Amino acid sequence: MKYLSFSIFLIIIVGCSSNEQTPTISNPIEDSPNILLIIADDLGKDALSGFSEGTIKPFTPNLDAIRNSGLTFNNFWSYPTCSPTRAAILTGKYGHHTDVKWAGDEINLSETILQTYINQQTNNRYSTAVIGKWHLSGNSSNFNPESLGIDYYAGLIRGEAQSYYNWMLTENGNGQLETEYSTTKFTQLAKTWISEQDKPWFLWLAYNAPHTPFHNPPNVMHSQGNLPEFSDGMEATPYYMAAIEAMDYQIGELLESIPTDQRENTVILFLGDNGTPNEVVQSPYSFFTAKGSLNQGGINVPMFIAGKGVSKTGIENSLINSTDLFATISQIAGVNSTEIHDSKSFKSLLTNAEAIREYQYSEKDDGTNQLWTISNGSYKLIENANGNQQFYFLENDPYEQNHLPTGILTADQYSIKLDLESEIDNIRQ
Repeated sequence: MKYLSFSIFLIIIVGCSSNEQTPTISNPIEDSPNILLIIADDLGKDALSGFSEGTIKPFTPNLDAIRNSGLTFNNFWSYPTCSPTRAAILTGKYGHHTDVKWAGDEINLSETILQTYINQQTNNRYSTAVIGKWHLSGNSSNFNPESLGIDYYAGLIRGEAQSYYNWMLTENGNGQLETEYSTTKFTQLAKTWISEQDKPWFLWLAYNAPHTPFHNPPNVMHSQGNLPEFSDGMEATPYYMAAIEAMDYQIGELLESIPTDQRENTVILFLGDNGTPNEVVQSPYSFFTAKGSLNQGGINVPMFIAGKGVSKTGIENSLINSTDLFATISQIAGVNSTEIHDSKSFKSLLTNAEAIREYQYSEKDDGTNQLWTISNGSYKLIENANGNQQFYFLENDPYEQNHLPTGILTADQYSIKLDLESEIDNIRQ
């Protein structure tokens, strides 16, 4: 496989509120870009080049090329586990509005998901597919995401596969045992589906990499050497890095397969669904501030955007929520609306420096612990249902080492804390 040289593209997640706009179509079909949304599973900033966090980085020439040709979002917040992040992207709603609050929760069939919404507003302009990990149907292995309005689904319905080489593939509602390496298989399915389209397409490609189980991908896809079969007690980082590199290799294979004219009309979105798992997390994060937590290591994840319509490059520090991808992708697809549900479009950031949010928000409800967090970019408040709080000055303490007790706050800091508390109350109504 040739590593691609990108100067052209990439972005890599039902009732309306009173401030929502009535959507209209903003551009003719011939101006509609293809949309490729790529979601990595359990990938934090410490595990990718382009971020200062972490010291051990995988070899990812294709993701590097995507990042260098577009925007890197430095303040993108997900949820602390995968299912709520995916549901937030699909619905534009916070987890307390969808009841998808933790890994394994099930999305309600009454939700109008992103793909359906776009086609409702654009007279069925887009062919739509979801390929890869779904993890929004609880414990069911028989759920078909096509019932929500997606044209085509193929992938891993439940969460973690027991093996990347022996797993259950669901396609068009039917399950069968699959022995092809899952990262490769998802890419092959994506290639085939894209090649069959004759109108603008929107592909949600959700790799289960680099999620556990730790394993040895095909050697041609990674630079970690001849890794022995992983077993408990072994150093897991090389296996984690190998899975990331294999995903990068397959992303390159996919992009290389798309005809040039289609590539030039494609916007690609790449993001992680939550932070790095604690077995392989790197400093400045820790075992307790990684995946599953509302600390930065659990929710401040990578997102790159490049491609059609993206004229800015470099680092973008605006505050972004995972819910915001709903309105943003809708607007990219031609829906003339910038806000819907809990989602604000940041499409304007792709061409200018206009911030869209004063606050960003995330939450955690694993059935035992209920917490939420909010930030204005400078300060961050984490609060649990019992009223216990942690308050941080992120500008001086970006990795939340020093909680600021109420008794030592300046008058300005206390006022900011009250403001954040009030905004949480507004969000959680």
